[in-house]
Amino acid sequence: MKNTIHHKRFPWLWYFLALLLIGAFAFTPILSVMLCGAIANAYGCKVDEGSVHPCVINGHDYGELLYSLGVMGWFMLVTIPGGLLAFVTWLIFLILHRAAWRKRISAGIPPPVPPVTTA
Repeated sequence: MKNTIHHKRFPWLWYFLALLLIGAFAFTPILSVMLCGAIANAYGCKVDEGSVHPCVINGHDYGELLYSLGVMGWFMLVTIPGGLLAFVTWLIFLILHRAAWRKRISAGIPPPVPPVTTA
Protein backbone atom coordinates (compact mmCIF):
# COMPACT_ATOMS: atom_id res chain seq x y z
CA MET A 1 0.00 0.00 0.00
CA LYS A 2 1.35 3.42 -0.94
CA ASN A 3 1.88 5.98 1.74
CA THR A 4 0.35 9.05 0.05
CA ILE A 5 -1.30 12.06 1.56
CA HIS A 6 -4.72 12.90 0.15
CA HIS A 7 -5.74 16.48 0.65
CA LYS A 8 -9.34 17.53 0.77
CA ARG A 9 -10.08 19.93 -2.10
CA PHE A 10 -10.96 23.57 -1.55
CA PRO A 11 -14.78 23.99 -1.42
CA TRP A 12 -15.19 26.11 -4.56
CA LEU A 13 -18.67 24.69 -5.15
CA TRP A 14 -20.04 26.15 -1.91
CA TYR A 15 -18.58 29.55 -2.67
CA PHE A 16 -20.04 29.43 -6.19
CA LEU A 17 -23.49 28.48 -4.84
CA ALA A 18 -23.31 31.33 -2.32
CA LEU A 19 -22.40 33.72 -5.14
CA LEU A 20 -25.40 32.53 -7.17
CA LEU A 21 -27.70 33.15 -4.19
CA ILE A 22 -26.27 36.65 -3.73
CA GLY A 23 -26.81 37.40 -7.42
CA ALA A 24 -30.34 36.02 -7.35
CA PHE A 25 -31.18 38.18 -4.34
CA ALA A 26 -29.70 41.31 -5.89
CA PHE A 27 -31.19 41.00 -9.38
CA THR A 28 -34.62 39.46 -8.79
CA PRO A 29 -36.38 42.87 -8.96
CA ILE A 30 -34.84 43.49 -12.37
CA LEU A 31 -36.17 40.15 -13.59
CA SER A 32 -39.60 41.11 -12.25
CA VAL A 33 -39.62 44.33 -14.25
CA MET A 34 -38.36 42.56 -17.37
CA LEU A 35 -41.10 39.93 -17.07
CA CYS A 36 -43.71 42.65 -16.61
CA GLY A 37 -42.45 44.52 -19.68
CA ALA A 38 -42.29 41.38 -21.81
CA ILE A 39 -45.86 40.35 -20.95
CA ALA A 40 -47.18 43.88 -21.41
CA ASN A 41 -45.48 44.28 -24.79
CA ALA A 42 -46.59 40.86 -26.01
CA TYR A 43 -50.25 41.64 -25.31
CA GLY A 44 -50.23 45.38 -26.05
CA CYS A 45 -50.91 46.48 -22.47
CA LYS A 46 -49.93 49.71 -20.79
CA VAL A 47 -47.99 49.48 -17.51
CA ASP A 48 -46.67 52.29 -15.33
CA GLU A 49 -46.13 53.03 -11.65
CA GLY A 50 -48.92 55.60 -11.48
CA SER A 51 -51.96 53.35 -11.55
CA VAL A 52 -53.32 49.97 -12.56
CA HIS A 53 -54.40 49.70 -16.20
CA PRO A 54 -56.59 46.89 -17.50
CA CYS A 55 -54.76 44.16 -19.39
CA VAL A 56 -57.05 41.42 -20.58
CA ILE A 57 -55.27 38.20 -21.58
CA ASN A 58 -57.44 35.23 -22.55
CA GLY A 59 -60.48 36.72 -20.83
CA HIS A 60 -58.74 37.53 -17.51
CA ASP A 61 -57.60 40.95 -16.33
CA TYR A 62 -53.92 40.81 -15.35
CA GLY A 63 -53.48 44.58 -14.96
CA GLU A 64 -53.04 44.44 -11.20
CA LEU A 65 -50.50 41.62 -11.42
CA LEU A 66 -48.50 43.48 -14.07
CA TYR A 67 -48.65 46.64 -11.96
CA SER A 68 -47.32 44.71 -8.95
CA LEU A 69 -44.53 43.15 -11.02
CA GLY A 70 -43.54 46.56 -12.35
CA VAL A 71 -43.58 48.27 -8.97
CA MET A 72 -41.46 45.48 -7.47
CA GLY A 73 -38.61 46.98 -9.47
CA TRP A 74 -38.31 49.61 -6.74
CA PHE A 75 -36.97 46.88 -4.46
CA MET A 76 -33.74 47.34 -6.44
CA LEU A 77 -33.04 50.31 -4.20
CA VAL A 78 -32.51 47.82 -1.37
CA THR A 79 -31.46 44.57 -3.05
CA ILE A 80 -28.65 45.90 -5.26
CA PRO A 81 -26.78 47.70 -2.45
CA GLY A 82 -27.48 44.70 -0.20
CA GLY A 83 -26.16 42.37 -2.88
CA LEU A 84 -23.06 44.53 -3.30
CA LEU A 85 -22.42 44.41 0.46
CA ALA A 86 -22.98 40.63 0.47
CA PHE A 87 -20.62 40.25 -2.52
CA VAL A 88 -17.84 42.22 -0.81
CA THR A 89 -18.30 40.14 2.35
CA TRP A 90 -18.28 36.94 0.25
CA LEU A 91 -15.09 38.03 -1.50
CA ILE A 92 -13.31 38.83 1.79
CA PHE A 93 -14.30 35.44 3.22
CA LEU A 94 -13.14 33.70 0.05
CA ILE A 95 -9.75 35.43 0.04
CA LEU A 96 -9.14 34.77 3.75
CA HIS A 97 -10.31 31.16 3.55
CA ARG A 98 -8.22 30.44 0.45
CA ALA A 99 -5.11 32.05 1.99
CA ALA A 100 -5.49 30.00 5.18
CA TRP A 101 -6.12 26.89 3.09
CA ARG A 102 -2.97 27.35 1.01
CA LYS A 103 -0.91 28.05 4.14
CA ARG A 104 -2.14 24.79 5.74
CA ILE A 105 -1.51 22.73 2.58
CA SER A 106 2.00 24.15 2.06
CA ALA A 107 2.83 23.40 5.72
CA GLY A 108 1.62 19.83 5.25
CA ILE A 109 -1.23 20.19 7.73
CA PRO A 110 -4.43 18.65 6.42
CA PRO A 111 -7.60 20.73 6.62
CA PRO A 112 -9.74 20.08 9.67
CA VAL A 113 -12.11 17.17 9.21
CA PRO A 114 -15.03 16.70 11.59
CA PRO A 115 -14.69 13.60 13.76
CA VAL A 116 -16.63 10.53 12.72
CA THR A 117 -19.16 9.49 15.33
CA THR A 118 -20.46 5.97 15.55
CA ALA A 119 -23.83 5.09 16.89
